[in-house]
Amino acid sequence: MQIILCCIGKTDDPRLQELIQQYAMRLSHYTKFELVCLPDIKQRKSLSVNEQKEKEGSLFLKHIPDKEQIVLLDDKGKTLDSAAFAQYVSKKQMSGSKRIWFLIGGPYGFPSVIYDRATEKLSLSRMTFSHQMIRLLFVEQLYRAHTILKNEPYHHS
Repeated sequence: MQIILCCIGKTDDPRLQELIQQYAMRLSHYTKFELVCLPDIKQRKSLSVNEQKEKEGSLFLKHIPDKEQIVLLDDKGKTLDSAAFAQYVSKKQMSGSKRIWFLIGGPYGFPSVIYDRATEKLSLSRMTFSHQMIRLLFVEQLYRAHTILKNEPYHHS
């Protein structure tokens, strides 16, 4: 199964980018992983919040094939600890799906069209983090999940 993390905009901080790449490389030993960074919305400061969300939603849907599983990384989603997330990943891998898309929304979240299209919502925390940091946190947790599933010493419970 291929896991795709899809987000809007690039990671500006080279230190975060380096860490994301490091965990993505580690992750490649366990599963197919891809980070898809869609371009920022042009002239977004001249758009209302709803217009910006709608444009971001259209951009997501343009890149995600129909009938693909979409999981939103959303502060209103289900919260799992690392061991439960590992089991979640394991079930997804055994489900027979070819790909699963995890989406990080823009600064105002997702439009209703994306909520309607999503199969699930997960929250990494009830706290608020920058969208760039969530990329790193998610990739690290995905790597941690795979080491848990393989009983490797990275995770200490």
